[in-house]
Amino acid sequence: MEGVGGNGDSQVTPLAKWRNDFSRAFQYYLDRSTPHPVQRWLGTLVAATIYVLRVYYVQGFYIVSYGLGIYILNLLIGFMSPKIDPEMEALDGASLPTKGSDEFRPFIRRLPEFKFWYAITKAFCVAFVMTFFSLFDVPVFWPILLCYWFVLFVLTMKRQIVHMIKYKYVPFNIGKQRYNGKKSAASSSGLSRD
Repeated sequence: MEGVGGNGDSQVTPLAKWRNDFSRAFQYYLDRSTPHPVQRWLGTLVAATIYVLRVYYVQGFYIVSYGLGIYILNLLIGFMSPKIDPEMEALDGASLPTKGSDEFRPFIRRLPEFKFWYAITKAFCVAFVMTFFSLFDVPVFWPILLCYWFVLFVLTMKRQIVHMIKYKYVPFNIGKQRYNGKKSAASSSGLSRD
């Protein structure tokens, strides 16, 4: 009886240890990449390019690409949406500021940028691996899928933009806003001391 329990534990322990070590190393490099958004997105662009070239080269896996596009569209909506939906919170009274006199509340995304990047990168990697299995190469007429995806994209973005206009929020900020200090009365009137 001792041999049965002992053999199972000794075989599982190296695998569990390797998995734990790999997980820690992966998380370490993931954490180190956090303050470098440009480099992260360039890496994702490389992964996307490799995936597109693979699909172009094999002339197939259009249904995988369509599923990838729908998933990315879903992630984009989460990225552009506020964490607290103003339509639901309007009933509670805690909503985004709509007037100049309202208290300023920063825009907090439902899906933060890092998680958005990580999910898209994982999606391209999984889709790339799927292109090596003929099970996922379902024969479809790809122009119809492409047109349908564009229709979904336009309708979804229209709905999101209407929501943004209605509740007066912009999910993007272009750099940090800078304020200039007060100018002195002499320099603002054009007078200078000689």
